[in-house]
Amino acid sequence: MFPLRFVSEYYFRVLFHHFLTTALFFHPQKMPTRFKKCRHQRGSTFCGYGRVGKHRKHESGRGNAGGMHHHRINFDKYHPGYFGKLGMDHYHRKKNPMWKPTINLNNLSRLIAAEDAAKATKGGALPVVDLQSSGYAKLLGNGHIQVPCIVKARYVSKLADKKIRKAGGAVVLQA
Repeated sequence: MFPLRFVSEYYFRVLFHHFLTTALFFHPQKMPTRFKKCRHQRGSTFCGYGRVGKHRKHESGRGNAGGMHHHRINFDKYHPGYFGKLGMDHYHRKKNPMWKPTINLNNLSRLIAAEDAAKATKGGALPVVDLQSSGYAKLLGNGHIQVPCIVKARYVSKLADKKIRKAGGAVVLQA
């Protein structure tokens, strides 16, 4: 790739720079502790930084300080409604208590295993379909049921109940 001469020159430069910047070569003169400011300020309580400011800068410009006062224009312009209250708090409110995921009869066969469906059509044991464990709460009656089965659900429409019983299945309501 590169001739050996260039590679070695590059590494020489890198090592030389490292040598110049390490503590082996560069030693700034260290000030004796007895001359330092912290020794002279012993016993003065605030060490020259004052009782009020306490060695801090101007806090009125930091963060959200002054949002109701000298930064009010900014807050009203870019963050309207940041301050104040509105309405009432409703603790532990359920966002949508009437939420119930639904499934139709024509999609019910997706939840039945193929071998269970084959047994049921030959007159064997009926497959059990638990809608809650599959993520559904209500069974609706759109479509036709192909396989007789036992359906466990929280809510079932009248039409779905009628079609399942007509096909030779059963409905079990769960709490």
